[in-house]
Amino acid sequence: MKMQYSLLSLAVVAGLAVAGSADAAAPTKAAAVNRALRALSIVGTSPVAMRRAGGDAFAARDVIVDADGTEHVRFHRTFGGLPVIGGDMVVHSRNGKLAGVSQTLRSSARPSLKPTVSADQAIVEAGARFGSHFQGAPNSRLVVYALGASPVLAHEVVFSGVKADQTPTEMHYFVDARSGKLLNQWDEIHVAKPGPGGSTCAGTAATGSGKTLMIGNVAITTTKCSATSYELRDPTRGGGYTTNMAMKTAGLGTVFTDSDNVWGNNLTSNSQTAAADAQYGIATTWDYYKNVHGRNGIANDGVGALSRVHYGRNYANAFWSDACFCMTFGDGDNGASIYPLVSLDVASHEMSHGVMSRTADLIYSGESGGLNEANSDIFGTMVEYYANSAADPADYVIGEELFPNNANMRNAIRWMFKPSLDGVSYDCYVPNIGSDDVHFSSGVANRFFYLLAEGAVVPTGFGAGTWANLTPSSLVCNGNTSITGIGRSAAEKIWYRAITVYMTASTNYAGARAATLSAATDLYGMGSTQYNAVAAAWSAVSVN
Repeated sequence: MKMQYSLLSLAVVAGLAVAGSADAAAPTKAAAVNRALRALSIVGTSPVAMRRAGGDAFAARDVIVDADGTEHVRFHRTFGGLPVIGGDMVVHSRNGKLAGVSQTLRSSARPSLKPTVSADQAIVEAGARFGSHFQGAPNSRLVVYALGASPVLAHEVVFSGVKADQTPTEMHYFVDARSGKLLNQWDEIHVAKPGPGGSTCAGTAATGSGKTLMIGNVAITTTKCSATSYELRDPTRGGGYTTNMAMKTAGLGTVFTDSDNVWGNNLTSNSQTAAADAQYGIATTWDYYKNVHGRNGIANDGVGALSRVHYGRNYANAFWSDACFCMTFGDGDNGASIYPLVSLDVASHEMSHGVMSRTADLIYSGESGGLNEANSDIFGTMVEYYANSAADPADYVIGEELFPNNANMRNAIRWMFKPSLDGVSYDCYVPNIGSDDVHFSSGVANRFFYLLAEGAVVPTGFGAGTWANLTPSSLVCNGNTSITGIGRSAAEKIWYRAITVYMTASTNYAGARAATLSAATDLYGMGSTQYNAVAAAWSAVSVN
C-alpha cells in the first residue's frame, strides 16, 4: 500500500510501506519522506517553477539515503485523485533543506477532470488498434497524461492478449478524454528482441549440480524437501525459482523437482537443462546486484523472481512481465538455428527490466523506452562480466550464445559497441529516434556505455579484416577516437545511480546525459576524470 501525501496539508503518518535502499531502516525512510515534503512546502521557489498545482498529491515510492545523509525520495503524483502519467519526481534534500528535484513534467497547468469522450468510446478506439487476440475484457481508467507540453485528461485502456508469435501482450493506450485522439501506446511486456507456482515443501538449502546448456556444469542452490526430493528453488536468494511451462503459454508453470539434486544433462533432450541455466541466471543476477550495488533482490525487497522455461512451441524470444514478476524463456527450435533463450546475459537482461520497473520506471515508448532497453543490455552485460565464466567469456554482445556455430559472433541480438551491425539499430542520436522501435533506439545508450567503460577500442574479433571490419573511428559519431574508458566498475556505478536517483519515467536522451553527469558528480566529483568521460562519451554518440 502506498500512502498519499498532499503538499498542501503535509499530513503526518505513523508508518510507510515503501521500497528503499538496504542501508536505511524503515523509520528513517518515513522521516525522509516527511522531510522531503516539508522542504518542498517551505522552499521559496514558486509552485509554477516547481510545476506543482493545487490538487497535486504524492505517494512515496522509493527512498535512498546516501552515506553522508543526503536523501532522495521518489514520488508518484496524482491530481484530483487521478494518476499523473509522467508526473513522477525525485526530491533531493539534506538536513531538511531542498537540494534539487528531478522530474520531466513540463507544466504546472492541469486539465478539467470532466471527460467528453466516454470510456466505452475510448475502448473502441483502442480496440481498433489492438492487433492480437484479446483475453478477457479490457480495463479502463481516467488519468492525467503529462508526457506532452501540457497535461491532458485521458482514458488509459489496457488490452491483454497473445500475439501470433505466442508473445503475450499488455498494451496500454492513452486516448484523449476530450478529443478522442490516441496520445500514446506501449506494451508492458518487455521482450529480449523485437518480434512480430507455489512451493510444495518447506525445506532447507542444498547445493545441487546444474548441467546447463550454456555454461557447462555449475553449482546451484536448491531446496531439499526430503532425502529424495528437491525443488529448483533458492531459499538463500529470496526463494527465486524456476518452473516448467511444458510448451503452454498460460499460467505460471510447475516448479521443477528432482530426486538426486542433479539438474539436466547439458543437452536440450532433458527438460531440466534449460531450467538449470535459468536458475543459475537468477542466482548470478541476484549476487551481482547485491554485491556490486547493495540491492537486495530485483525489487530491493528481498524477494526472489520466477523464471518460466519451455514457453510455447518453438518460441524464439524471452520476456519480462511485471504482472507475474517473472521472466519467461522460449525454446527456439532447440538448436537447429537457435537454442533455448536461457543465456546469462539474456536472463539478467530480463531481470533488469524488473529493476527498472522499481526505480526510474522508464516508459516503454519513445526515447525513454530506448533507454529502458539499453539499461537491460547494460546490466545484462555487467552480470556476464561479474560471473567471469571461462565457458562463457564476457563481452558486449547480447545473446551470441544462442546461435549454433557462431564463433565469430556474427549472429547476436545486439552489438553494444556498433549497434547498426544488425542493420536497423542506431549508432548516433537523431531527433526522430523516439519514433522507432525501442530495441533500435537503445543503440545510442548501449554505445555510450561501451565508450564510457572501454573507450574507442575495437573489441577483439571485430577489427579490420573481420566480418565487421571496425576501426576506432567507426565507434564514434564525432570523430573523437581519443576517448579513454574509465572501466566497467566506475561506469556501472554511475549508470546505476543515474537510474535510481535521477531518472524519471519519461527521461529522454538529453535527460539521461544530465542524470549520468549528476551521478558522476556525486560519486567522483564535478570535473573529475569520470565526469569528463561521461560528457565525452555522450558527445561521441551525438547527445550534447
